[in-house]
Amino acid sequence: MNDRIDIIGAGAFGTALAITYATAGHSVTLWAREGAAAMQTARENTRRLPGYAFPDGLKVTGDVADLTADVALLALPTQSLGAFLSDVPLPADTLVSCAKGIDMATGLGPTALIARHSRATPAQLTGPSFAVDIAAGLPTALTLACADDAIGAALQDRLSTPLLRLYRTTDVIGAELGGALKNVVAIAAGAVIGAGLGDSARAALIARGFAEMTRVAVDAGAEEATLTGLSGLGDLILTCGSEKSRNFRYGVALARGESLGADVTIEGLHTARQIAARRGLDTPIAAAVAALADGRASVAQIADTLLNRPLKPE
Repeated sequence: MNDRIDIIGAGAFGTALAITYATAGHSVTLWAREGAAAMQTARENTRRLPGYAFPDGLKVTGDVADLTADVALLALPTQSLGAFLSDVPLPADTLVSCAKGIDMATGLGPTALIARHSRATPAQLTGPSFAVDIAAGLPTALTLACADDAIGAALQDRLSTPLLRLYRTTDVIGAELGGALKNVVAIAAGAVIGAGLGDSARAALIARGFAEMTRVAVDAGAEEATLTGLSGLGDLILTCGSEKSRNFRYGVALARGESLGADVTIEGLHTARQIAARRGLDTPIAAAVAALADGRASVAQIADTLLNRPLKPE
């Protein structure tokens, strides 16, 4: 088995993947946009994932010429993925996106961006996972989506470890949208808690949010069953109930009039704006998140609107 893997993007998640694959015996090159030399010397990402030492098999670089593996994992935000791929012609045969979002400029998901800018086979790695859990070696299960099932099976075998279990699907659209849309619901769930509306309201919001996720994904061509798996329901459960989720934290801060800081990427906000702008779909939660974030409505106004929607069968 080829044990070389490139990981592009040294945020918390990319760093965590690099640590777990190097720990499992792979030779890993982690590309960082900045601070590569400091990380290589310190053997730790003190800014994004402090406290987790780098194994011996992990090399950090800031030079894209060092990215020579046949499989590369793209741990970059969706909003910067297209520009990176356009600027950097990667030699990998397979590019695996770890992003969860929809590109604002094009409306495309991560694998479609890969296909637009590269000849490599695109795949998507997604599901319920926090970087600190992966870096700590805690058991985690994810979805690996690839339209080519034979390539997907080979990737599944190569990228699974004793503590990182991958489940395979060919429903790339469903896996991508599950990961993107749950971020919208996580923001809304955080806003419910931040506004002091209670856990019962959050549970109702999550349930209705899952129904909204399923409507949007199926309309885009996804299989409904995919949304009930790790990349949809599993990820939704994780991110709507934990302060480790930046989308959830953002929702809490938004309801309280606070800020998480200018350098924090909130993929769910971009996705909410994309979904809210689409016509012909009933997406009240995405519309509410976009309105709240853009200052067009308060939490109280949104709650009043949602509570006064017409009564109907579930």
